[in-house]
Amino acid sequence: MILKKLGLILIIVFTASKLIAAEEIKTNGNQLNFFIGNFDFSDDKQKAILVGFQHQNENLNRNTFLGNVSPITGGFITENSAAYIYTGIEWNVEMGEKILFTPSFAPGLYHEGDGKDLGHILEFKSEVQFSYLASDNTSFGVSYNHVSNASLGDKNPGANSYMFNFIKNF
Repeated sequence: MILKKLGLILIIVFTASKLIAAEEIKTNGNQLNFFIGNFDFSDDKQKAILVGFQHQNENLNRNTFLGNVSPITGGFITENSAAYIYTGIEWNVEMGEKILFTPSFAPGLYHEGDGKDLGHILEFKSEVQFSYLASDNTSFGVSYNHVSNASLGDKNPGANSYMFNFIKNF
């Protein structure tokens, strides 16, 4: 059973590293996404306010069969001292002139603090975000994510969160 889980992790890491490899270099720079929201809003006993940030390096993008992919790194902390740091990939899909749809996937490390026990230190974050381009370098968005350990631990309760995003390109 442990070998199957390790094999799954290696496949994810190998696939992500192939997708992240730079094929085309853009000169648009970097992006910081500051967010605030509600961690595990679907669990009345464990929900908590969260704040976080995410960095996207648009210089390391790649056009793939999945669309334009670029690496992300970030983290958040909850009012209950739970913390999550991650690195992964996101896709940027333009939906008109001012709307951007951004799904992402990021494995990371979770520390429960005084918050929810998610069952393992290694957790996976799947997220969708819709953002509105207010100017050339500023966007506002809303996002939803699910953090889960893919049954790596003895338990896998997962956590669902929503956030409001302030995004700045520089």
